[in-house]
Amino acid sequence: MFARKNVAEKTSQEPEKKKETLSESILGLVAVLVSALFVITFVVQSFVIPSASMENTLQIGDYLLVDRLAPAPRAGYLGPLIAYRQIQRGDIVVFVHPDPREKGMYVVKRVIGVPHDRIRLRNGVVYRNGEALNEPYVLRGEGTHDDYRDEFPRFSPVGQQGVPAWWPALKSASMQGEDLVIPEGDYFGMGDNRDQSLDSRYWGFIPRENIIGRPMFVYWSFKTAPDEIQGTTWSERSARWFHMVIHFFDETRWKRIFHRVN
Repeated sequence: MFARKNVAEKTSQEPEKKKETLSESILGLVAVLVSALFVITFVVQSFVIPSASMENTLQIGDYLLVDRLAPAPRAGYLGPLIAYRQIQRGDIVVFVHPDPREKGMYVVKRVIGVPHDRIRLRNGVVYRNGEALNEPYVLRGEGTHDDYRDEFPRFSPVGQQGVPAWWPALKSASMQGEDLVIPEGDYFGMGDNRDQSLDSRYWGFIPRENIIGRPMFVYWSFKTAPDEIQGTTWSERSARWFHMVIHFFDETRWKRIFHRVN
């Protein structure tokens, strides 16, 4: 009886837990949203592959998470808290298209050459600083050859479809013999699907300031090609989203989820 009384007295003396007010709930939700916005804006970014130029490394319909901090300059967002790493040969990078006619378009390519490297192609094989590259990730068509594409920069593109706007600048760029020398602050990028890629051979160097980041992994992959065409109607976009919902399970490439990009 005595013990029960003590327990009852102890229980009655315990302070009631303070209930969260509406304003506190709203502030908590705002904090979560601001944190998520910060991560999406400065740390990682979602990107979807719209074309076949990087097959088989990246496929149409791959949704990537892109690391924006590691390739950022040293005066970047979080300073010494994030390990900065220079863009290296072989890195896959997402960047803003350097051609002003494609303003705002995001592109993904593999870095073939860094500043001061010498680049040329012979029969589709890339030579960097005089040495042929071993590129097991490259996809090429059988029995196809294009003088400009496969012997770059030996031949002029004049007369071809989509003459590169940078050709005049290329002729005035630094050349060593038949090699193109990459200027300071620029990079030379190419798609892994070499015969189907519009890349630095066609629109020029990638300026350092245009690089957004490096893809980390595929977080989702869907067989149907993403609708990235500007000017599509609301009904077309709605139909696409409806298709994605209906075919989520049978058109998702489950084996590619969390596939590391390299």
